[in-house]
Amino acid sequence: MTRHLEWKVGLDLVEDGGRTKAKARLDTGTSTLTGHGSARCNPADVDLPAIGDELAAGRAMKDLAGQLMREADRGMEAAGAGTVPRRTGPGYGWPEAAQ
Repeated sequence: MTRHLEWKVGLDLVEDGGRTKAKARLDTGTSTLTGHGSARCNPADVDLPAIGDELAAGRAMKDLAGQLMREADRGMEAAGAGTVPRRTGPGYGWPEAAQ
């Protein structure tokens, strides 16, 4: 049986006074998660807004990914399955790739 889902991700960025704030929203159709991130320009650095956008957006998406992983962990525990052990190294990709 094939299953197809479409989850929508939206990203809002606001830059004001050398500080960029980002919100990453995931809509699964049944729930919504929101990640937050920010970046600021050091006054001694050249003001390059694109870099602030990338940093804030990346941080918001990382926050969102962490929330999604915690939701999956709770779901696995509720179903009686063990969760993936916490690691000190990279937490992304397939387990074989981290070795």
